[in-house]
Amino acid sequence: MKLFIPDNYQSVLDVKQTEQAIKLVKDFFQLNLSSELRLRRVTAPLFVKKGTGINDDLNGIERPVSFPVKELGDEVAEIVQSLAKWKRMALAELEIADGYGLYTDMNAIRPDEELTNIHSLYVDQWDWERVISAEERDIEFLKKVVRKIYSVLVRTEYHVAHHYPQIKPILPEDITFIHTEELVAEFPNLTPKEREYEAAKKYGAIFVIGIGGEMPNGEIHDGRAPDYDDWTTPTVNGYKGLNGDIVVWNPILQNAFELSSMGVRVDKATLLEQLKIRGLEKRKELMWHQMLLNGELPLSVGGGIGQSRLCMYFLRKAHIGEIQSSIWPNEMKEKCKSHGIHIL
Repeated sequence: MKLFIPDNYQSVLDVKQTEQAIKLVKDFFQLNLSSELRLRRVTAPLFVKKGTGINDDLNGIERPVSFPVKELGDEVAEIVQSLAKWKRMALAELEIADGYGLYTDMNAIRPDEELTNIHSLYVDQWDWERVISAEERDIEFLKKVVRKIYSVLVRTEYHVAHHYPQIKPILPEDITFIHTEELVAEFPNLTPKEREYEAAKKYGAIFVIGIGGEMPNGEIHDGRAPDYDDWTTPTVNGYKGLNGDIVVWNPILQNAFELSSMGVRVDKATLLEQLKIRGLEKRKELMWHQMLLNGELPLSVGGGIGQSRLCMYFLRKAHIGEIQSSIWPNEMKEKCKSHGIHIL
């Protein structure tokens, strides 16, 4: 059981205040995110057909929850693991113009998730996607989008502090951009997660660029599927990758804390290259991949922002179970209870 108990932890808000504050955070954040990135809200599926290539396979090893559908001759449907690919189809179907996009509430079940302070079987996030031009497929545009999202995070934290003065704003004014290869150069003897720890503690808020591709030292900073984020396009200084994670320093957990994963999406060339690198070229025959290769999907940038994660951070909670209702091992629940952590 991986459980971190902060010293002398006491929740800033009681259970009733917490429930009210969760709504405050979610309402304010999604409204501001929508206006900042020019996104419209859409309705998203909870499940998709197996074998279409639409579902996100994350790191390629997680098992999606699936079930047969009686009215479709027992054809198998899968609970989505994220909406990374579905969103590009929605952009095309809704004929959303360049510079505009969509966001939605994504709810997923990940049965292989290791249960910790920050990982649950239930995943809730804002999935968003925006149409871009070919000229915008570069690192500077990605940084521009990251700064916009980060500004909403800073704004939301101040909004929470305004309503609950006992919660003090701690996010730095600006986010620091750092490539995975720069982290290797600075911390060569550490693991990728240890590097994130050191950088987040040093800067307060970082955007880690270039996740999924192999670095010169043979490492992969973290797993990324080959068919949504672009992790092969060269950027500057010989680095590669048009994707990354927003990571902040969490003073309650005394650790790096990922809030969002995002990136410029693959085009035809990078899809083919990344499928080849991973030995997954058979995917080219799947419906979604055929649509991309045939030019039926727009170029886009997009990502996911954890809803419970965001609330957990802004409300200074020690466990994600204080924000969302899920299933936890009895041992974890008992230990949390004995240390003043109220699991919903």
